[in-house]
Amino acid sequence: MKKALIIGITGQDGSYLAELLLEKGYEVHGLIRRASTFNTSRIDHLYRDRHEAGKNLTLHYGDLSDGSRLVSLIAELRPHEIYNLGAQSHVRVSFDEPEYTGDITGVGTTRVLEAVRLVSPESRFYQASSSEMFGATPPPQNEDTPFYPRSPYGAAKVYSYWMTKNYREAYDLFAVNGILFNHESPRRGETFVTRKITRAAARIKAGQQSKLYLGNLDSVRDWGYTPEYVEGMWRMLQHDKPMDYVLATGYAATIRDFLTHSFEALDLNWEEFVEFDPRYLRPTEVDALIGDASLAERELGWKAKTTTPDLARIMVEADVKALHHEGSHWIDTPKFV
Repeated sequence: MKKALIIGITGQDGSYLAELLLEKGYEVHGLIRRASTFNTSRIDHLYRDRHEAGKNLTLHYGDLSDGSRLVSLIAELRPHEIYNLGAQSHVRVSFDEPEYTGDITGVGTTRVLEAVRLVSPESRFYQASSSEMFGATPPPQNEDTPFYPRSPYGAAKVYSYWMTKNYREAYDLFAVNGILFNHESPRRGETFVTRKITRAAARIKAGQQSKLYLGNLDSVRDWGYTPEYVEGMWRMLQHDKPMDYVLATGYAATIRDFLTHSFEALDLNWEEFVEFDPRYLRPTEVDALIGDASLAERELGWKAKTTTPDLARIMVEADVKALHHEGSHWIDTPKFV
């Protein structure tokens, strides 16, 4: 039985990756931060009490700021695969907390890599890189496109990218960078723009919200569906050679487009409900991110299937169901196809 450690298992990507690995028969271990309240809602359906037989998911306390804990845990587990999905991942927040973002999103990767080098060099390591590393470089962007980050988050991810590449070349580790373009799902955090939009559309239709406040609507992004992208992560670590890959749909859409698809799914006109709020603007904007995943298709047999219109409908439908689950009154529920 293969053993995997997922750092950031309680996040959107971590929860879907845990599902995938458990389905493939892995023994899965997840790193979570200690807090006085639980933040495991995305993986609660996967977790069993430690006293139950046949339990293949185990959670461990730890943090990317604590190098000694990473060393001791990885030495104890000696996992076949390590997925570093942990980060301060909100781009706008990174402008408010640049030092923390640099420490966790950037230097945290070095702490994991150093732990792997010291106690488990046979482990295969996946680093969650980001399309935000490209920043101001014009699209389409692929593995050879120069980086030009436009946020502390993007800069921290560039540092992690190069450290991963350096450890691969200096210490012969199987370490790869997955340069993933925006990928979304019903499990996306509610402060991220896509989920903010789909949740607002559902609440407006249900009469629970009257306005949605957003910043720049002209940014162009390449939005894919997260369950497909975690499959790509796994495939990178199954390849016979460690390489860096872009995962993307190649489909360009603005935030305005995402609004249109989301609100039209509920027979609403977004322009009647959306207002501009300058507080949501970034100090430096990223105008367009559109990925070219040709290498992943050739080498890994991976290709995105879900593009922006279908993704928006998937997320809206999930938020409608979530309101039903919360006991909301719903009239004329739309039929999704």
